[in-house]
Amino acid sequence: MKHLTEIVERHKRNAQSGIYAVCSAHPLVLEAALRFARQTGGPLLVEATSNQVDQFGGYTGMTPQDFHDFIFRLAQEQNFPAGQLITGGDHLGPNRWQDQPAEVAMGHAEELIRQYVAAGFSKIHLDCSMSCADDPVPLTDEIVAGRAARLAKIAEETHQACAHKTDLVYVIGTEVPVPGGAHEALGELAVTTPQAAHKTLEAHRLAFAREGLEAIWPRIIALVVQPGVEFDNTQVIDYVPEKAQALSQVVADLDTLIFEAHSTDYQTPQALARLVNDHFAILKVGPALTFALREALFALAAIEEELLPARACSGLRAVLEDVMLEKPGYWQSHYAGDGHARRLARGYSYSDRVRYYWPDKEIDAAFARLVSHLTHETIPLPLLSQYLPTQYVRVREGQITATPKDLIIDHIQDVLRQYHAACCGDPINHSQSA
Repeated sequence: MKHLTEIVERHKRNAQSGIYAVCSAHPLVLEAALRFARQTGGPLLVEATSNQVDQFGGYTGMTPQDFHDFIFRLAQEQNFPAGQLITGGDHLGPNRWQDQPAEVAMGHAEELIRQYVAAGFSKIHLDCSMSCADDPVPLTDEIVAGRAARLAKIAEETHQACAHKTDLVYVIGTEVPVPGGAHEALGELAVTTPQAAHKTLEAHRLAFAREGLEAIWPRIIALVVQPGVEFDNTQVIDYVPEKAQALSQVVADLDTLIFEAHSTDYQTPQALARLVNDHFAILKVGPALTFALREALFALAAIEEELLPARACSGLRAVLEDVMLEKPGYWQSHYAGDGHARRLARGYSYSDRVRYYWPDKEIDAAFARLVSHLTHETIPLPLLSQYLPTQYVRVREGQITATPKDLIIDHIQDVLRQYHAACCGDPINHSQSA
C-alpha cells in the first residue's frame, strides 16, 4: 500500500490534489468519515495524536494497538476496504512528558513510536519541537532534528522487525500549531519564512544522515510549517495566499515533499482549496468535526424539548454543563473571562473542549436517552427545518432519513464535503450524502 507517496506524486502532477486527515477518536465522527469515504472512493487517512493515544492509554484510554484495532473494526462494520484505510500518528515525541528531563521524556517517546509502528500505523509525524524540563527554550533546529532522527531509527527498526506490508512514511517540522487550537486570543499569525523552512529541512537531512537513514529521505513526505491559519475560542485566522507565496515555493521543486497544514479547522472552502493549490496538500481536521457533532446534538436536544415535557427530556445540555463544572480539567486553563463568558465557551467554543467529555458515563447516558426519544418520536419537518436546515433539505429530497443518527452523521459530513472538494478539485455538492 503506497497511498501517501502516490498522493504526493499526484500532487506534483496536479497541484489541486491532496488528502485530508481525520484527527478524532469519536466513534460517530469516524463512522461519518468511513461512510463518506466509502461513497466518494479513494483512501481515508485517520490519525491519533499522542494526547489521545499512547502506551499508557492517553485520554481515550486506548493504546496504539487498541486504536488501530478499533478503527479497522469500525471500517469492517461500514464495509470500508481495509486496504483503503491509512492510520497515522500525530505529534509523536516527548510532548506528553515535557515536565520530565529530556532523556526520560525521550525514553517514553521511543516506546511511543515503537508501539505506533508495531500496531501498523504507517504515517508518523515526528514532533520533537517541545522543550523538556532540563532543556533550553526554545530548542534549536539541530536538537529537534537530532531527536526526530533518533525516533525515526526506532521506527525503521520496528517496522522491519514486524514485517509490515505497508510503506512507512514520515512528516517532520518544528513550527507546529498547538494541538486543538490556540489557548490565547489570536492576532495576526507570522507565516513561516522560506529561510526557516530550508533550515529545518537541512537540519533534519544532516541528522538523518548521522543515524545512517539517508535512504528513507524520499519517505519523508511532508514538512509542517505555519501557513498563517489558526483558531482560538471565538475567531479564525483565515489563510491569505499572498502571504504564503514565498513559503509555498520551498517545496515546489522537491519531487517527494509537500507541506502538511495543521489547525485548518473552520477555514472557508475557498481557503482550503487555495491551501492545497499552494502545496499544503495534507489538511488536518479534528475539532471542526466534533464541533459539528456538538452542533447536531444541541439541535436535537432543542427539538426534543419542543416535543416532550421537560421532565421527560434527556437533559443533555444540563448534564453536560454539570459534568464540565464538576470536572474542569479539560477546559479550565483554556477559557478565560467571567462566568458568562466561560459558560458560553464551554458550550460553543471553536476549541471544542466538549469533545473530551462525550465518553463520560453520565453524558453518554443522556446522549442515549436523547437518541432513543427521537428515534421513537417522529421529528416534524418544520422543527427539522428550524434546527438542522441543511439536513431538512436532504430529508425532503429522500437522501437521508430523519433519524437522529442519520442527521448527526450527515451534519458531520458537511465538514468532510468541504475537505473532499478542496483535496479533489471538485465543486462542493451540497446535496451529496453518504
